[in-house]
Amino acid sequence: MTKDLLGRHRAVLPDWLALYYDEPLEITHGEGRHVWDADGNRYLDFFGGILTTMTAHALPEVTKAVSEQAGRIIHSSTLYLNRPMVELAERIAQLSGIPDARVFFTTSGTEANDTALLLATTYRRSNTILAMRNSYHGRSFSAVGITGNRGWSPTSLSPLQTLYVHGGVRTRGPYASLSDDEFIAACVEDLTDLLGHTRPPAALIAEPVQGVGGFTAPPDGLYAAFREVLHERGILWIADEVQTGWGRTGDHFWGWQAHGRSGPPDLLTFAKGIGNGMSIGGVVARAEIMNCLDANSISTFGGTQITMAAGLANLTYLLEHDLQGNARRVGGLLIERLRAVAAQVPAVREVRGRGLMIGIEVVRPGTDEADPQAASAVLEAAREGGLLIGKGGGHNTSALRIAPPLSLTVAEAEEGAAILERALRSIS
Repeated sequence: MTKDLLGRHRAVLPDWLALYYDEPLEITHGEGRHVWDADGNRYLDFFGGILTTMTAHALPEVTKAVSEQAGRIIHSSTLYLNRPMVELAERIAQLSGIPDARVFFTTSGTEANDTALLLATTYRRSNTILAMRNSYHGRSFSAVGITGNRGWSPTSLSPLQTLYVHGGVRTRGPYASLSDDEFIAACVEDLTDLLGHTRPPAALIAEPVQGVGGFTAPPDGLYAAFREVLHERGILWIADEVQTGWGRTGDHFWGWQAHGRSGPPDLLTFAKGIGNGMSIGGVVARAEIMNCLDANSISTFGGTQITMAAGLANLTYLLEHDLQGNARRVGGLLIERLRAVAAQVPAVREVRGRGLMIGIEVVRPGTDEADPQAASAVLEAAREGGLLIGKGGGHNTSALRIAPPLSLTVAEAEEGAAILERALRSIS
């Protein structure tokens, strides 16, 4: 049946729509941190639908909220008052840290970043955007145009002029050999020099931890240092929290807070985990920025009642069960366990990350040269062992991405680490 479905998939869907595994699997149902495929095989899920199943599969509180809302009304558009949308917006505005915050809901992280770019360029009257090298911000025309990861940028055509800044990757590039303080100083100097050669940009958009780029991150404080340079010139800071938000990094609720000495960003984008699988994205911005548009706008599906009900139930569960704290505790144990394994596997260059957002960079042993074939082999071996993980990377890297639901237990972390250890050793 799976082979038949694969043939039908290939007959009607685009060639560029990527599928994992030599023999792609169909996931039919899930519970907690586990999923099952169409053949009845059970897997420990360490990727959560690309960081989207944030709390747990089939979380009763969320499924109940969705079912009850579906029994009332599923959708009406933003042309009518929508109580669940207002309630979720109130909570997110308060949690964002942005003063006088306004929230606009979308259906995805791509659309959220697209909206943030519209707001920033309109507010600043500039179509120049600063973005980080190795970055990824979505698949719309404008988001692809600012993406700094060649593997995910199919065209150079763009309505925006994009200038790429150093700093998103700590252990590669021209500043890799510097200390953290020297690294930050060099990146700030590079940014300052760049701004001296161009018309004033609208904004810098940056992921606090680069997701598709392989879970890379700069030293804490880099974006605070950037913010001081930007603020002097009136340039906005957009924090892309699509993958880092809601406590996944453990140490902080938002990724920007690791760089927070200069205060919150001007705009914050979110998506993925807040809906626990339902399609929710959005932008938070100060009122003066959010309200700068002088034309009508609505969202047909952004903020629809059924997704807002899911988001409210999911956020409540996350906060009441301190899943941020669980990500810090269990994630810390998992990272240390994987680093101990990696020390014995020559093909692993680095284990990095924080909380339950962990990257394992795979190289040809004895070199810094990326080995995408080995990374794919680990992905396959992990699946054979009953574990689903992700891949990513840029800047000539190959990385395995590990991002389980934030309710992961210590026993499940140990089980997953043991499977990963066997998979990693298999490529040696």
